[in-house]
Amino acid sequence: MNQEQQHTPAAVPPAAERPADTVARLRATFSTGRTKPLAWRTAQLRALRTLLTEEGEALAAALLTDLGKGREEAYRTEIDFTVREIDHTLEHLADWLRPEPAPVPERLSPATAHTVLDPLGVVLVIAPWNYPVQLLLAPVVGALAAGNCVVAKPSELAPATSAALARLLPRHLDTDAVAVVEGAVPETTALLAQRFDHVFYTGNGTVGRIVMRAAAEHLTPVTLELGGKSPVFVDRDADLPTVAARLVATKFMNAGQTCVAPDYVLADPETARALEKELASAVRERYGDDPSATEAYGRIVNERHFDRLVGLLDSGRTVVGGRHEREGRYIAPTVLAEVAADSPVMREEIFGPILPLVAVAGLDEAIDFIRGRDKPLALYAFTGSDTTRERLTAETSSGGLTFGLPVAHLTVSDLPFGGVGESGMGNYHGHYSLETFSHRKAVLDQRG
Repeated sequence: MNQEQQHTPAAVPPAAERPADTVARLRATFSTGRTKPLAWRTAQLRALRTLLTEEGEALAAALLTDLGKGREEAYRTEIDFTVREIDHTLEHLADWLRPEPAPVPERLSPATAHTVLDPLGVVLVIAPWNYPVQLLLAPVVGALAAGNCVVAKPSELAPATSAALARLLPRHLDTDAVAVVEGAVPETTALLAQRFDHVFYTGNGTVGRIVMRAAAEHLTPVTLELGGKSPVFVDRDADLPTVAARLVATKFMNAGQTCVAPDYVLADPETARALEKELASAVRERYGDDPSATEAYGRIVNERHFDRLVGLLDSGRTVVGGRHEREGRYIAPTVLAEVAADSPVMREEIFGPILPLVAVAGLDEAIDFIRGRDKPLALYAFTGSDTTRERLTAETSSGGLTFGLPVAHLTVSDLPFGGVGESGMGNYHGHYSLETFSHRKAVLDQRG
């Protein structure tokens, strides 16, 4: 089969196909070896890139329907983000796949040793609703690059985007190797009952445990990309206008519905008070006097999450925001001051446009505060002190650690993205995606 033929999708399978039949069909494809050649992998990645570039407007419209996500944000955080991940993978894939030599003890001489990356087989990718394009397709990039067949499960809580992906993926990708399964809990449960070679889930810890239990029945490895309360430490030497601008830009992106969004701020009382004014100014600068009137600010995904978030608004003194309208699922960008460590807003991941300020005496208390809670998906800090950077690096545990620019570590393809403990297990992006969806096989050749 030549590369042009590999690029052409097969006939679209019937929509009523049962999960067991879908997995069996993909496994039959994998057993032929069809997905292993580099030419097939790169053809699929280029086809996925074409989908994103040629169908971007359809995806952006779906994201607007589901999340009130404006076009610019849809492209920046979902469509173009995934295109960059594809481009990085295409540029380096051949090098990543080269056998990696390993030294051999002299007692085995003459012998050579190396490792090779084998595709796992048929993998399942379950995506969340908050970034329903990026968080489905970025893992799929790694799965295809590794030479696997993929069952892609978009989120039913972003129905317009799910429908768009279910319609578009079969038009561009090899449908004998890639299947989209829509649906809610029953469909996901039926999928999880099947034997996969890897399950990649992005979402919350409650469902993550369900995924792990189901995978354990088949001894299937899992990657869990979860969440948690990602803290921000603001040192007293930080430039507060810059801090405020960057916190507002990253906290209120996607109306706060981002797994690595700054969840709360730790600062000494004087710094926290000074930061209040700067945050209020930064919100007005970015979103105007009425954020509901700008396309740059999104909406809460559904009324259940809206009601949960409104219940957190009384956890502190309102510095800015607080306005909410249930009919439009709108909650203004909100900053709360004088927030107690045991207040409702500090008991769970916020996952919405509410930023609490929590006063601590200094770095020692901030480290104790962070270490006394579940390990976060990300930890952020604004400081001019090398000592503070070194202490936060050495004395805390988190999925990622970023100084000066929250969320930016996600955009570096050569950095692994993933959690630790309650915030997840495993990682991906760039070369790490290839490792996640491959088995590194040891090969020893002794000819003496």
